[in-house]
Amino acid sequence: MAKSRQAATVSGGNTHLLRDGLGLLLIIAAGAAGYWLFPDNLALLTRVIAVALLVLSIDLIVGYCGVATLGQATLYGAGAYAAGMACLRGVTEPMTLIVIGAAAGAMAGLVMGTIMLRAHGLAQLVLSIAIVQLAHEAANKASAYTGGSDGLAGFSPSPLFGTFEFDLWGRTAYLFGLALLVLVFILLKFVVASPFGMLCRGIKEDPVRIRSMGAFVFPVLLKMFIISGAVAGMGGALAAISTQVVGLDSVSFELSANSLVMLVLGGLGSLYGALIGTVIFMGFEHFVSAINPFHWMTMVGALLIAVVLVAPGGLSGLIDRALPGMRDKGGQRP
Repeated sequence: MAKSRQAATVSGGNTHLLRDGLGLLLIIAAGAAGYWLFPDNLALLTRVIAVALLVLSIDLIVGYCGVATLGQATLYGAGAYAAGMACLRGVTEPMTLIVIGAAAGAMAGLVMGTIMLRAHGLAQLVLSIAIVQLAHEAANKASAYTGGSDGLAGFSPSPLFGTFEFDLWGRTAYLFGLALLVLVFILLKFVVASPFGMLCRGIKEDPVRIRSMGAFVFPVLLKMFIISGAVAGMGGALAAISTQVVGLDSVSFELSANSLVMLVLGGLGSLYGALIGTVIFMGFEHFVSAINPFHWMTMVGALLIAVVLVAPGGLSGLIDRALPGMRDKGGQRP
């Protein structure tokens, strides 16, 4: 009996690794296809990658911890402004700017988490909206540092590895962003599969039981806020590096709301769902806005309603039902 249980565990682990390996290969293949098929739209695809990092960060908080938030653009904007201001002051190495963006996002996540986790439920949602609105107004008023409504401009990152320049075609920025996304995705897979990630899921399902087991909920959720902030900050820094402009839209409520919609579209509690939702939403938005620049929001709304009615668990849930073998034995989505 013990040997059969051990064999089943090993088999399940091998299946899990195979599924994750295939998923990672699909992400890389999709990224490579985008590079070769859409060479004139690499700037847009880089923007998709930056927003995908933001949506992944929201999934960590909402999907895995069950904390309601509409203020995640605060963390994204912190990373963008930190990278932009650092570049203006002579720190132009792209990887260093990403680290600066991650640190700024993590600090913003620490502050935001400390405030939001004092409340519960709807109050958390209201607090997150208040935080992003305050951050937006602060960025607008601190024009000496942020450029205010004109935005932060006039900075330029140095060539990657001293060789690959960030040109107008966006080739370097796209490949750099794709490599960053893959690396972050791998790290997050380890995070959500770790005992810490399992504890976060337990808190989402039944925080009272977790407390009765002797675990401290607040520090666990605060730690996830910091991780989430670092991921969002990297997305903001990538956007700043690729566009070489940081505007108030990077810390707007609209960006937070759209990112949450992308997550719901792809599927909560699934890192793959976060990527799927971002690509589908932004791709559809770009396509229909080019066809009808006046009523494209109506078509986007119709798409969202259709997905929610047909696949309440998001597009990743629809894929799970179509490919049941891609599901863990415990029923948990990857």
